[in-house]
Amino acid sequence: MSNPVFTKKKKAPPYRSVQMPAAVDAMTYDDVIMKTVLCLALLLAGGAIGWANPDLTLIGAPVATVLAFVTIYKRTPSPALILGYAALEGVALGGISSVFEARFEGIVVQAVLATLSVFAVALAVFKFGNVRATPKMMKFLLIAMVGYLIYAIINLLLVAFHVVNTPFGISSMKIPGTGIPIGVVVGLLIVLMAAFNFIVDFTVIEDDVKTGAPRTESWRNAFGLMLTIVWLYVEVLRLLALLRGSD
Repeated sequence: MSNPVFTKKKKAPPYRSVQMPAAVDAMTYDDVIMKTVLCLALLLAGGAIGWANPDLTLIGAPVATVLAFVTIYKRTPSPALILGYAALEGVALGGISSVFEARFEGIVVQAVLATLSVFAVALAVFKFGNVRATPKMMKFLLIAMVGYLIYAIINLLLVAFHVVNTPFGISSMKIPGTGIPIGVVVGLLIVLMAAFNFIVDFTVIEDDVKTGAPRTESWRNAFGLMLTIVWLYVEVLRLLALLRGSD
């Protein structure tokens, strides 16, 4: 599991094993950086629209989800689909962010800074600490993600059937004797998972560059990074809301 874009790619053989280097317009780090920046720029532009029109979240979120799944399982990355996802996901995030901001003033800036901080720390650990994704790390991440998925499904069902009526379901409930919402502990674990996910992302990008992946793969890499960033931002936003709500 982890990032589904990169997990799928890990199964593919090195590009240079199937065609000569000269025949490939090879991907570079700059390609990934530029495309990631472009995607994030569209994400922010869509976010501004969603912020001003929160109701558009009802359109942006489902369509962005469909585009994401199509992109994940598409054999060849499509720039149009990826850019479309970025814009529509931005609309959805903008709407969600405006709702949270109305309830907790300043929370969006905090969530953005926290997301950037986790990204920066993960990149520093990858670059200077020489930490790379390993089979053991991937196994740990898989177990953690399955556990979180089960928790999320149970929480969703309890809220849907009104078994739990707190704002975030089980996550809003306090751990006995501590006064700390369960969601705070879960949220901190998710932040750690996202940090591990970034390490996986960076490792796959490095492998693609070293093995001479086609330049078109830089779109898939940019998309994968964006997925992790969006996931982390949403979880941080929820974590901060739980912390602010427990004051």
